[in-house]
Amino acid sequence: MALSNRQLKNIVRESVQMSLDAIKQNKLRSILTLLGISVGIFSVISVMTAIKTLENSIESGLNVFGTNTFMVTKSPAIQFGRNEKYRNRKNIDLDQYFALKERAKLPILVSGGDETEQVRVVTYKDKKTKQAPRVSGGDPGTLRTVNTYIADGRNLTDEDVHLSRSVCIIGADVVDALFPFEDPLGKVIQLQGINFTVIGITERQGQSFGQSQDNYIFMPITTFLQRFRGNSYSLGIMVESESADVYSETLDEVIGILRTLRKVSPGDENDFEITTNDELMETFGSFTGSIKIFAFSVSVIALIVAGIGIMNIMLVSVTERIKEIGVRKAIGATKRHILIQFLTESVFLCQVGGVIGVIFGIAAGSLISVVAKVPAVIPIDWAIYGVISCSLIGIGFGSYPAWRAANLDPVESMRFE
Repeated sequence: MALSNRQLKNIVRESVQMSLDAIKQNKLRSILTLLGISVGIFSVISVMTAIKTLENSIESGLNVFGTNTFMVTKSPAIQFGRNEKYRNRKNIDLDQYFALKERAKLPILVSGGDETEQVRVVTYKDKKTKQAPRVSGGDPGTLRTVNTYIADGRNLTDEDVHLSRSVCIIGADVVDALFPFEDPLGKVIQLQGINFTVIGITERQGQSFGQSQDNYIFMPITTFLQRFRGNSYSLGIMVESESADVYSETLDEVIGILRTLRKVSPGDENDFEITTNDELMETFGSFTGSIKIFAFSVSVIALIVAGIGIMNIMLVSVTERIKEIGVRKAIGATKRHILIQFLTESVFLCQVGGVIGVIFGIAAGSLISVVAKVPAVIPIDWAIYGVISCSLIGIGFGSYPAWRAANLDPVESMRFE
């Protein structure tokens, strides 16, 4: 005989109430049961929250190239460990950059650059920067390729590059440190005792991963190499195609020219790397994917152990309530009523533990946003998966105890002491 919706609701309501009573009567046992479920859900939600937060921030942080732009470098932009193959490659030098810029016809922009973090002191009169700025060299197109714009003053010119002028553009942090009360344009600052005239300042970009994106000094690439690199350098070259339609053709043209310039034999692989935003995200995604699989595996094991604990607790509960089950059957409760009662109790316990695990997991995972100073991201999908998993565990591991309770003989049950 099928149960009506009203009857089913009454049975579920009554079962939940009985579950609460069972939890109150056996607090320690119930807490240990809930703890097992909570730890399993907590482990996966905390890790996924942290990874989602990092992925969201890194996606914006790695999105450093402009639209339809790719970068040419000697070695991969992201690599784990040291690789002799990349280290033994020939450097990408200034002559190759100028030759590529002259020969390539499809790109609307070819921009070469390099940077160093070894300039420790930048001064202006009696003031100096609080932290060592990132010092880089480039050309008129460099700011565009990294999505940064001039806020005041002017950009570099081709003449600045060809004449190796001692001019620079500074970020907002450098302005704050050296020029808190005056206009920096036209002023002369010193980098390790070398004079540079400030010709422009860039728009404030804020922080990424807790690090300021405005603490830098930008100068002509030729000046940078002469003053801070000497002969030991390898440029990164940014290339922008006219549109997405000619992106592949632009890429092929640049690769062909560079292979010729670097004397790569036909059939040999490129001795340089091409990097795009998508490839950066794919590389990072493969790394976080391994972490996700590990966290998921640990969580599955924890949830299986918790499920076994649920089954054990429910079997004990059935044994303790044999007489109660007999009385309920004697006054009209069917096998279905008893089955639903104990399944509901099992699912209820799992859900309570799961919700606790989700809450604490999100809280723990969000700590990464506080440490890294990035916006927190709550993995709603994983939270839903966690709650659903708890229901499945409750049904799966609670089925046998519920079946056993439902099949107890009412007469023998009432005689049980």
